[in-house]
Amino acid sequence: MASHASGGFVSTLATNKDRFRKTLISDQVYDLLRQAVVEGDLAPNDRVVESEIARRLGVSQAPVREAVKRLAREGLFTHVPRRGHFVVEISSRDAEYARQVREPLESLAAQLAAEHITEDQLAELDAQVERMHEAVATNDVSSFRDADIEFHTLVSRFAGNPFLARMWEVIEPSLRTLRAISDPLFDGDRRAMAEEHGRLVGLLRSREPAKAAQAFADHAAGRGPVPDARETKRPRKKAAATKRTTAGKTAPKPT
Repeated sequence: MASHASGGFVSTLATNKDRFRKTLISDQVYDLLRQAVVEGDLAPNDRVVESEIARRLGVSQAPVREAVKRLAREGLFTHVPRRGHFVVEISSRDAEYARQVREPLESLAAQLAAEHITEDQLAELDAQVERMHEAVATNDVSSFRDADIEFHTLVSRFAGNPFLARMWEVIEPSLRTLRAISDPLFDGDRRAMAEEHGRLVGLLRSREPAKAAQAFADHAAGRGPVPDARETKRPRKKAAATKRTTAGKTAPKPT
C-alpha cells in the first residue's frame, strides 16, 4: 500500500485494529480490503503492502497474505513481479468493449446449444448452478465467480461449433480480467443471480433456441432481471487527479 493512501483507508485500518487482535482470520481482512476497493479508499493502481496492513491492524502477515491472494484470484488485485500487488485499473470503455464482443457470442452459443444439448450436458450446467447456490450460502465470492465463468464456458462448448468454442477460449481470460463475467464487486442479490442461471438452463432444456438466444444476450449485456445495488448508490469517491510519481506507488504500465 502506497504511503500516499487516502486518510479514509488509514482511518479504517486504525478503527478496526482492536477487533483484529481478537480474531485473526483472513476472512475479516478480506472483507475490509474488498470494501476499501468498493468505496474507493483503495484506488486503481494503489500498491497493497501486506506488511504495512498487518502492522496497522496489529495482526500477523499470514491472514493478510491469504486475503490479498484471494482478492487477486477474484481479479481485484494484480501481481507485478518484484513489485507486489496493486489494485486493478479497469476502464468503463474496456468493459463495454468486452460486453459488445461477449453478447453475440453468448447469443449464438445459446441458440446452437438449445438445438441439440444432451441431458448429460444439461446436468453439467445444473451442477454449476448448484455450485453458485453453495457459494452464496458460504459467502464465497471467488467460488461463485468460478462457477459463473465455467457455466458460460460450458455453454460455448455445448454449442457444437468448434470455431465458436475457440473464440470463447481466446476472449475468456480478458473477460475475466475485465470483470465482464461475474463482477466480484457486484452488489446485487447473488442468490437471485444463481436462480437466473437456473432459468437460462431451463430455456436450453426446453429446446427454445430463439428464446434462449435472447435471454443469454440480455444476460451478457447486463439487461437481465437482477439489478446491481451499486447503481442506486452515490458515485464512488474519485481517485486523486494528480498522477502518483513516487517509486513503488503506481503499478508500471504493461509492456
